[in-house]
Order: sequence, then structure tokens, then C-alpha cells
Amino acid sequence: MLQQLDTADSVRRKLTPCTTREHKAELGQFMTPSSVARFMASLFPSSDLKACHLLDAGAGVGALSCAFLDRWVDDEFDFNSVQVTAYEVDDELESHLKQHLNSYADVTTSIITDDYIQLATNKGLQNRGYTHAILNPPYKKINSKSKHRLALSSVGIETVNLYSAFIALALGEMAPGGQIVAIIPRSFCNGPYYRPFRDFILERAAIRQMHLFESRSKAFSDDQVLQENIIICLERDGKQGPVTISTSTDDSFSDLTSCEIPFERIVFPDDPERFIHVQTTTDKSAIELSSAVRHSMTEIGIKLSTGPVVDFRLKEYLRDMPEEGAVPLIYPGHLKAYKTTWPIPDFKKSNAIIVNDNTGKWLYPNGFYCVVKRFSSKEERRRVVANLITPTDFSEYTMLGFENHLNVFHDNKNGLPEALASGLTVYLNTTAVDEHFRRFSGHTQVNATDLKQMKYPSRENLIKLGKWALKQGNITQESIDTKFGDLT
Repeated sequence: MLQQLDTADSVRRKLTPCTTREHKAELGQFMTPSSVARFMASLFPSSDLKACHLLDAGAGVGALSCAFLDRWVDDEFDFNSVQVTAYEVDDELESHLKQHLNSYADVTTSIITDDYIQLATNKGLQNRGYTHAILNPPYKKINSKSKHRLALSSVGIETVNLYSAFIALALGEMAPGGQIVAIIPRSFCNGPYYRPFRDFILERAAIRQMHLFESRSKAFSDDQVLQENIIICLERDGKQGPVTISTSTDDSFSDLTSCEIPFERIVFPDDPERFIHVQTTTDKSAIELSSAVRHSMTEIGIKLSTGPVVDFRLKEYLRDMPEEGAVPLIYPGHLKAYKTTWPIPDFKKSNAIIVNDNTGKWLYPNGFYCVVKRFSSKEERRRVVANLITPTDFSEYTMLGFENHLNVFHDNKNGLPEALASGLTVYLNTTAVDEHFRRFSGHTQVNATDLKQMKYPSRENLIKLGKWALKQGNITQESIDTKFGDLT
């Protein structure tokens, strides 16, 4: 029997290639494939509720609501009555949304073609009686001075993206015990910018399930979206227990697996940042198991900063190649295969920066530094990629510029002892660190906060690692991992 979801999906497939990239970007709009919608709807638990009020904010053509309602039509829910409130700001989709939702004869439908954030915050965040919410919210950054940011702040929501704003608002509007299933980027799980959002949801809801797609490009493949997404299930005012973690390679769900993970393995009790670890095994990582990795950066006497040179702000002082009065400006592109190549002729970026009163405060003395790329490139299999900066590579210069796409380990803005910088580089390039990092980071960006939260070997052990590395002619991944395993 043809379900209404199939009809909605055929419309989606016709509209997607005809919708411009600019239009999608303006609205943060990526419509949900039927396979994902059907899976999301399947995650709602059975209920003895007799009246259902479903929220679908950012409804598109209605695929998610249709997937939910098709379950009800198939007698998988025992509701006597169903009401749907659907928000969709794109008036080009309104007729499709109405057609699909109004096809359910016994459903009371309210379709609102207006701004969900403005309407949800106008009278203050409060229980609207929603018993269920199924969401694929828009994905777009919120400007710090925008009307959306001000509206959200007025109801106690501090966040930086539309998707997290929609989830927070929906959670605030749910009735006690209300169930939310949403597909959202995984980026909220870590990093400083989403800390208030993590606090908001963890204080108001229990996480029941998270589903992870192992392929970053499959959940919204028709839109060529590379953002890593997860499906999360929340229960308003629920008592937190173990979390079901399910995985599949792609949106066919043909290799679906699941396991239960204790909540203390999802959000570590001693983690002030409340990172959310999407763990697919109850086993601890090699980093957690190692008795040699127990120290904070403060304890080993090092500091970490993002590269202080923001090139577009200092554009007039940048130079394509070195010249008198200029010093090296190091970009990630200068660092390949753990080696520094500088200067690079015909480099897409600048190779140098003029030293003067406007730039001097952003420069570091020449010395030994460990740097980690903030973004891994497409050809790199690793998330965490560390390089050793040595003063001999820039022997003619007393100062260095580190561009903002690097994280720099330093000693109060000075270089580190050679062996310590070398040891840090070795440790951060271990497979154990990369695998540990992936447990809480779902995107290619490596934030300084993420690196600061990690534990490290003792200063003594890092120096031992560094001295070993400095004696090697050629270091392989296998030798790095073996040496790390020998630490005690």
C-alpha cells in the first residue's frame, strides 16, 4: 500500500535538484529522505496516550510528519486523536505541505508559514502541550547581533546555530514526558560554543537514543551534505538511564547495529564542558585505559592557543614571499607529512608578514612549537594532525607568525624545550589520540578547547618520547603507536 510518505518523497526528489544552492543556504534547508524519515518515526516508543499533539518545526514538504502519521494509520499507536502543528518558513513549499498533511482525514492540522523562532519566543518559552516532536531543523549559523539571537536570549537560550535553537525551543514547548526525535549535525557534542546548548538539553531531558551514520555523506546525499549527522531521541523531564547507541553505514539502515551504553560513558561525570561522547562500545579508549595518560596541560606546564594571526584583518601587511622587514607566516599548507616546507612559491596564501606595531603583538619568538591543524584536509585520514616547528627551518628570523587555522602549544607565547615539543607531536599523532578524539568530535575541526580537555602523559614521559623521536631517521605510525604503548 502506498503511504503518504512515499508521495512526499517523490515531491522532495523533484524539488531538490531544482532548488538553488543559494536558496538552500539562505534557509539552511535540507529535506529529509524517506528512508531517514521512516527510521526516525520508528524510534518513538509505544504510548498509552490517547491524545497526540505532534510538532514538526521546519517541516519542508512534510516527510517527517507523514512518516509519523503513517505509523498511526498502520495502528502502531493507540491515539484516539492526533493534532499536528507544522512550521515552514519557505512559502514555496506550503502547498505541498498542506496537500500531504491534509490527506490524513482524522488529523487536525495547523500549518504555520512563519518564523518558528520568533513565534516560539514571543510569549516566553512555555509548555504548549506537544507530546511528540519530529524535527529536521535548518542548519545555519546565527549572527551574534541578529533578531534570532536576541529572541533566543530573551527566553534563556544561548546558541550559535538554527538547528540547536529549534531543538531547544521544541524541548521548552514539550509537555512533561514528551518525546523528541531529531536529525541534527553532531557538532553540538563538543566545543565551547555549544556548551550552553548542552547544558540546556541535559538539564531538561533524558537522552534515550543516538544514531550515528558511519558515512559522513549519506544522510543527505541528494544535497551533497558532508556534515556528520546524528539522530537523537530526547524525553522531556525523563529520568536519565543507559543510552541506546545505534549505527549504520548509510541511510539504507541495512547494517543497523545497536548497544546500550551507561550514561557516565556518554557524558563523563568529571567533565566540566559536558562533552557528549557517541560511543559505539562500552570499552574504554586506549587513552582512558593508559595509566601513563593522566595529566592536564597545566600539570605538564604548557599552554595552547589558536594561531593569533587572522590574515584578513592584517591583509595589508601580508607578503607573497619573504622580504626585508617581514618574517615567516605559517599556514597549515606549509605543513605536510610532518615536515615544514617554507616558503612555497606560488602559494595560494601568504608566506610572510611585515613586522611593525600593528603586527608585533600577534607574533611569537622563533623556537620549538607543536602545532595541530584546526581542520584536517580531505586527503588526510586523521582528525588530529600535529607537526613540530623547529627554529632551524627559519634560522634567519627571530619571530614567527602562526595563522589562525593552527592550534599552537607554547610556553607563555614562547617556544618549548625541543624534546617536549617533539614528544607532544609524537603523542598527538598516535592512533590512540585520534580514535579517542573521534569519540566526542563529529566534525573535522579540532578546537583548542577539545585539546585542552584531553589528558596527556607526564612532562617526563613526553620528553622521553621526544628524545626517542629526535634520534629516529624515519618515524612510522607503527613505531609511534608501539612507543606510546610502552609508556608506564
